[in-house]
Amino acid sequence: MALRNAELALREQLIALGPAALSERELLTLLIRGGVRDASAIDLAGSVLSWGGGLRAIASARPEELAGLTGIGLAKASALVAAFELGRRVGMPDERVVFRGVEDVARIAQQQLGGLQRERVIVLVCDGAHRLRRVITVSEGSMDRSLVPVREILNAVLRHDGRAFALAHNHPSGDVEPSGADVRATLEVREAAKISGLRFLGHVVVSLDSWSDIR
Repeated sequence: MALRNAELALREQLIALGPAALSERELLTLLIRGGVRDASAIDLAGSVLSWGGGLRAIASARPEELAGLTGIGLAKASALVAAFELGRRVGMPDERVVFRGVEDVARIAQQQLGGLQRERVIVLVCDGAHRLRRVITVSEGSMDRSLVPVREILNAVLRHDGRAFALAHNHPSGDVEPSGADVRATLEVREAAKISGLRFLGHVVVSLDSWSDIR
C-alpha cells in the first residue's frame, strides 16, 4: 500500500507542479505503473536507467531488450517504447516545413533518427512545392547494415499523394561517410523516381550530431 501511495504522490506532484518537477526516474516510474514482488515501480525505473546509462539508450531500445530486464516484461516494455515513440513523433514537423535544400532534409532527419541504435530508413514525402507532408519509416536494419527497399519507398510516396520526396537513414556508429551500398541505392532510387514521375530531393546519412549528402 505504501508503494502505491508513493506512485500516487508522484502523479499528484506532476499534476500540481508539472512534469518538469519530476526526475527522470520518477517519470519512468509513472510509465512503468506498478512493481513486482521484490521491487517497486521506482526500483524498476532505477534499474532501467542503470541498464541504459541514460534516457537516450532507453529511447532507442527495442521492446524485447527492455522486456529482458528483471521485473519489466513485455507489457511494461511496450509502454516505455510507445511513450518514447510518441515523444519522437511530437517532434515531427508540420506541413509548413519546406525543403529548400539538402540541409533542411538533414535537419529533419536528425530529429527523427539521431541517437537510434539500429539503422532506420525514412522517406520524407513532399507535395509539388516541396512542403513536407509525412515522414514514413520504410525499413530497419541491423547495427551495420542499411536496407533501402526501392519499391516500398516509391509506394509510400505514391500512397500518400506525394509529388517529391527525400530519403534518409542513420549510421549508429556515428560515422556518416556513405558506403558503397548507400551510393548504389541512391542511384537506383533516383532512376526509379524519374521513371515514376517523382522528384527526388536527395538522400542523407545522419548521426546524432553530423550528416552527409549522398550525391
